[in-house]
Amino acid sequence: MLNSTIKNITTVFPIDRSALQAPARYNQHRDIIKEFSLNTSTHGIPGIARSKSMHNRMFWLISFLAFLGIMCYFIIQAVLAYFQYPTLTLIGFADIWPQTFAAVTICNNSPLRYDQFIGPFLNYTNALNLTNTNDITTFTEEQASYIMDYMQYILNRNESLNQFYYPLSSMLIKCTYNGMNCSANDFVQFASPVYGSCYTFNAQSPRINNNSIHYNNENGYSGELHLDLYIHSQQYVPHLSEAISLVAMVHDNTQLPRVEAFGIQLAPGRKHRLGYYKRQNTFLPSPYTTCADQITPRLQTFYDQFSEANYGYSQQLCYDVAIQAYTYQQCGCVNPFQWGSRYVIPFGSTTTVYASLCNVSDPCYAEAISAFQSFASIYEKYAPDCGLECSSTQFVLKISSGLAPPPWSMNSIKQFVESTSIPLTSTWNETWKEEIRGNFVSVDIICESTTVESYTQQATLGAVDVISNIGGQTGLWIGISFLSLMEVAEMIYRLLRHQCTLIQRKPSGTQKQHNTRL
Repeated sequence: MLNSTIKNITTVFPIDRSALQAPARYNQHRDIIKEFSLNTSTHGIPGIARSKSMHNRMFWLISFLAFLGIMCYFIIQAVLAYFQYPTLTLIGFADIWPQTFAAVTICNNSPLRYDQFIGPFLNYTNALNLTNTNDITTFTEEQASYIMDYMQYILNRNESLNQFYYPLSSMLIKCTYNGMNCSANDFVQFASPVYGSCYTFNAQSPRINNNSIHYNNENGYSGELHLDLYIHSQQYVPHLSEAISLVAMVHDNTQLPRVEAFGIQLAPGRKHRLGYYKRQNTFLPSPYTTCADQITPRLQTFYDQFSEANYGYSQQLCYDVAIQAYTYQQCGCVNPFQWGSRYVIPFGSTTTVYASLCNVSDPCYAEAISAFQSFASIYEKYAPDCGLECSSTQFVLKISSGLAPPPWSMNSIKQFVESTSIPLTSTWNETWKEEIRGNFVSVDIICESTTVESYTQQATLGAVDVISNIGGQTGLWIGISFLSLMEVAEMIYRLLRHQCTLIQRKPSGTQKQHNTRL
């Protein structure tokens, strides 16, 4: 239209046609921007474009920039809030049936049998001139102070301590699960530095129950394990244990139980009832938490010592093996009180080392452990993979007990005790009833509820929430939507396309002008 008008004017008035035509590049760019400004859905920009006076245009420009700044502030706050990864915990309850029965671990509170231990122990202390006696009927507190040294001596010679422990067959009088008999062969054995041999029922083991675990509904029951045991306190090593009891722990089927920390003491002469219900904890993975579920190479090296069962990730055990590796790096030996984790992979190496135990009197291992636990920079460097378990199962217990055994069970218990290989007291024939009451422990582990309590961590802000927050802020302050952004994209595209057209025309226009001059 504009070109037609110019053509008509130049026909009537003999003037140069190019004198009436504005620079094409400038006009086209300005027209594109002005068309966008007048028609965009973004608030404020149309007011700037259609203003007829400088005062009005400045009013709209200042208003637009002010609200744009406020909008940017709130958008930045929304994005920063997202990258703080806030979470909330949902508590839920679900009725799950059938469900797996818990694993149950039992240990004798005294790790050592006096009759098996005293002879080799006296040979050791006499050879070092620590004692000068062959009397096996008395054991002093001074002699007890050398027990750890002797065990360290045995372990550093790569000899086993199993001959000093109580075998389960000598303690287990009766075992039934959901009304069906079980035996010592249904238990997985592992060694505890505090309690010696411990035994777990219903651990996931390749050699038991076809590598599967028991469920509550087997044999028409609802989940009940009954154990009768005799703890043989007449063979406790004096001054080694502070109580005469059985130690028990109810835990997950793939958990290596830390009975030293979570075991409960069950006194003899009573029938204990441990009723439980399940509680499951689930944490969000990175970046919300540092939880982990992958077994590290160091932890796997530790688990390789327990080939009878399949164990899962544990944060505390991950820390324990990392502490042992750090102690080995600092001292050339490991904590003698954690002799169960002697296989270590030194930092910066992939080779497994069977570390020697530090002397109990050596302060180096204690200082290394203290430094590891006290300084965040150390455990963050040497145990970066030891986060919380991403998922874990706890068993909430309700404990009660009554007197046991009843009089009608005494004779059968007496027959069992006399059939074991563990020596009895010299006064057994006269005092057997009192001794049974002082050593008999009965325990029932019962699933009381099919309701599973769950604690599930969820993200407070997700990607959708952030987009919604940004959309709300842009819409509130300057009215921008995704379609408004498409308008901006269209304007930029038109400007670029026009610029490309001008660049393409420039060489031909220059050549034409050169030919005219010639």
